[in-house]
Amino acid sequence: MSTPYRIFGAENSPFSVKVRSYFRYKGIPHEWVVRDASTQAEFNQHAKLPLVPLVLTPDGDAIQDSTPIIEKLEAVFPEPAIHPADRALAFLSALLEEFGDEWGNKWMFHYRWARDVDQIACSRRLVGEMMPGIGEEQLNQMAEGIRARMTQRVYFVGSNEQTAPQIEKSFCDSIAILEAHLAGRPYLFGARPAFADFGIWGQLYNAALDPTPATILQERAPRVCEYIGRMGDPKNEGDFESWDTLEPTLRPLLEQQVGALFLPWSDANARCLAEGGESFSIELAGKKWSQQPQKYHARSLAAIRKKYALVADDAALRKVLSSTGCLSILEATD
Repeated sequence: MSTPYRIFGAENSPFSVKVRSYFRYKGIPHEWVVRDASTQAEFNQHAKLPLVPLVLTPDGDAIQDSTPIIEKLEAVFPEPAIHPADRALAFLSALLEEFGDEWGNKWMFHYRWARDVDQIACSRRLVGEMMPGIGEEQLNQMAEGIRARMTQRVYFVGSNEQTAPQIEKSFCDSIAILEAHLAGRPYLFGARPAFADFGIWGQLYNAALDPTPATILQERAPRVCEYIGRMGDPKNEGDFESWDTLEPTLRPLLEQQVGALFLPWSDANARCLAEGGESFSIELAGKKWSQQPQKYHARSLAAIRKKYALVADDAALRKVLSSTGCLSILEATD
């Protein structure tokens, strides 16, 4: 392979580092290209959307969106597999990857722009990444501009005065679940990373870059912190486990976060868009949640429903999904 894959990304983009981690795990020759002032013009030549990551293949094709990137590359580089051979486990992993991308992103984005300390730290870090070597005075000016702009955009992930406590509780509850689950295993589904790991990890890694969530992780979840470090360059350390060994500590994540929060939210969001609504409200775990709808997430819900339809005849999977509150929304067709 004369020309390696090229990943245009950013350290502060959870979806960029997610893809980079996958490339590293697979041992796929690649070049990590930071999208900054010096590479922006080249990025613009290939990108259909102004979003990282962007992967350029050796054949010159351009791929965007982290999940399709990984799915396309998995067909080219099937080993070591990131999907368990068991169909039920493979779908649960895909569902948790979706959860990480779409719900875990709320944790990361909310914490990043909710408090002064995180706003200041991240805005300065973003400028430093985009314009390395910039002078201190200009850095401060640009950082203040980013801070002013981004703090007005938290509604993109549904963060507002009403939902902020729910987002933070979900983060704290989820890392507590993961802390227990990662006792005695290096990755979510056993001794090698699964699809789920890349989606959830990208959000956790970026959360750990910001002071407030980093402190929470360090004080409450040392195993999760080790996992965050491990997934930066993950290794194949053995096989996936069976549901019997995973269930005791992984079921709470499916039940308390995916079934009780993420899927009901995703369904309500999609229904609002289908009806042409400008906002929606739903009760999640006994608390009212209100926000403007998010267009992309309706498409991703449709995609995970299509994946479920392919394995809907698996009785063991249906039992797990039903008992964790996930089944009815995955089976819905509108």
